[in-house]
Amino acid sequence: MEINQLVKTIKNIRRSNPENLMARHFDAEYFHTLDDQSRRNLYEIIKTGIDNPDSTMGAYAQNPDDYDQFSQLLDPMIREFHGIDPATSITQKHDWNTSASSCNLASIDLRLKDVSMRVRVARNVTTFPLPGSMNKNQRVEFENLAARAFAELSRQPEFGGKYLSITPGSANEINAEEYEQRISAHQMFKDMSNDPYLKSAGISNDWPHGRGMYVSDEEDFLVWVGEEDHLRIMTMQRGGNLNAMFERLGNGIEMLSTLLPPFASSAQYGNVTSCPTNLGTAMRASLHMKLPRSTSNGKDISTLKSKAQTLGLAVRGAGGEHSDAGKDGLVDISPVGRLGITEMQIMQRLYDGAAQLWLTETSL
Repeated sequence: MEINQLVKTIKNIRRSNPENLMARHFDAEYFHTLDDQSRRNLYEIIKTGIDNPDSTMGAYAQNPDDYDQFSQLLDPMIREFHGIDPATSITQKHDWNTSASSCNLASIDLRLKDVSMRVRVARNVTTFPLPGSMNKNQRVEFENLAARAFAELSRQPEFGGKYLSITPGSANEINAEEYEQRISAHQMFKDMSNDPYLKSAGISNDWPHGRGMYVSDEEDFLVWVGEEDHLRIMTMQRGGNLNAMFERLGNGIEMLSTLLPPFASSAQYGNVTSCPTNLGTAMRASLHMKLPRSTSNGKDISTLKSKAQTLGLAVRGAGGEHSDAGKDGLVDISPVGRLGITEMQIMQRLYDGAAQLWLTETSL
């Protein structure tokens, strides 16, 4: 797109969709100062926000160093999304010491000793472009690299399992029926090829090549390959012991870090991710709670969302974003913060928030 037309288009998006952070912070003068190659690179980063004016962030990084190279545009966007004052310095710290605090939901109420819990992190390696800039050969090459790492991981008794690929012709390829079964079990990620945001960013290109999932024998430790980031590492458990779940994830990440190239990181932004919304810990931790009294008629979550927001939590319906509560008022709650907060602070926030929501629920 010609520069003047590009600037005009973004100005129009700023007027029509003021929530689009890319359009709100785009600086035409800064864009003009860039050399031709840098302009092309920045255009690829913000293309998703141009093609999809209703985007919230409106940008996906294409390479690990994009956050440093284009910080003049990206940093204000990142700060606004994560609620960090422009005058405040950002230094991402990490903490996986699960022994410092006890976060067992059963200590809140024995009725919370058997809930569905999940925590996942995103990781990208330094030796490949981020998924938006990878070509088909690179996607398959990275998948093969990951598969070799998983072969080593599978030899560890606590992480033993298998790699399931959806790449046509892969030695680990599974059939369509098993792929759908894994999706139904909420283990495998869905077809990304029709997602307009990921498509504009190049992330869903070459589907399904280079995609797959490692799953432990216990099916409580999983690693997605080739989704929005190179890797999405997660644990899924039923119970109430958040400490045990976070410890398992931390051990798995540490093990994988010895089997793969270095993970991309930034002293300022922490773990480097494709989407700026996931920077920092790159973590989403969540649990399912039944809150029938706090959800209007066991369905409407609007009042609950407002309450949760004051606790630093987000609430989703049982079916994910934009859905109602499920049977018996089942909802998904998760801490909002990722950047400028440690992993253990996220665990504590999830526990404290669950305690407060449960207190409200049982007092109604």
